[in-house]
Amino acid sequence: MPNTFDIELLKTFLAISETGSFTKAADEVARTQSAVSMQMKKLEEQIDRPLFERGARAVRLTPDGLRLLDYAQRIVSLSEEAASVFAEPELQGMVTLGVPDDYADRLLPRVLSAFARSHPHVELVVRCEQSFCLGDRIESGEIDLAIVTHCDAYRSEVIRREPLNFVGAREHAVHLADPLPLAVGPQTCSWRRVSQEALDAAGRRYRVAYTSSAAAALVSAVLAGLAVTVLPESAIRREMRILTERDGFPALPPCDIGMLRAKHARSAIHDALAHHIVTRIGNLAVPVSDAAE
Repeated sequence: MPNTFDIELLKTFLAISETGSFTKAADEVARTQSAVSMQMKKLEEQIDRPLFERGARAVRLTPDGLRLLDYAQRIVSLSEEAASVFAEPELQGMVTLGVPDDYADRLLPRVLSAFARSHPHVELVVRCEQSFCLGDRIESGEIDLAIVTHCDAYRSEVIRREPLNFVGAREHAVHLADPLPLAVGPQTCSWRRVSQEALDAAGRRYRVAYTSSAAAALVSAVLAGLAVTVLPESAIRREMRILTERDGFPALPPCDIGMLRAKHARSAIHDALAHHIVTRIGNLAVPVSDAAE
């Protein structure tokens, strides 16, 4: 077992895991296919375990390859982050980020920790409000950037897509109640609208038992076994269970998470924060410029 890993080998390993192909990975890392094969042979010799299973259509990771994947992603990410810190001029100043509290406790830490490490002299101010309120704040220039539930009205840049689910508490069976008690956001909440439309279409009786713009209040009602709510995958807690069609619940459309950027937010600080938002929580290939059972 090596004392350290070669960053270049890990970059090639990640390229193969993402493309499922040695040939495509060779293009990604600007090497020949034979060079890529030699790199992976060296990496497998270093850990003394096979990393790939070669199928008819694609290359798959072995269980040991999957174990290495998480470490490789973190090692390469931190290496690139450290390089960027010393390659770019040190940033100073203040930037304001808006985020709904639905996402704050799950997605925000991924942004804050990396941004603070890379830019220790930048003050990051966070404001938690509903998505439609944050859209207004962006348009008025009160905040610089925002992570929001995608809304065409504000032309947000979609950076992440997650399943949207009905959820209840694992230790309670309130989902069997008729009519079904719902804990939802106010009338302006898009998740409330889509959940009610889905239940109406499925002919499932329900009643709005709890309404709050605070995600914590809705989560508390669910965990207490008082109601069912709707949450994206990243906001689901271990004490919750996803309610599927097997439980009598209709499928919901996916939740698109977008990024909004104020017209004035065009400085290097804003670029840096936007980059961190996309790289840390995004799962879609988009430009930076303009949880579960």
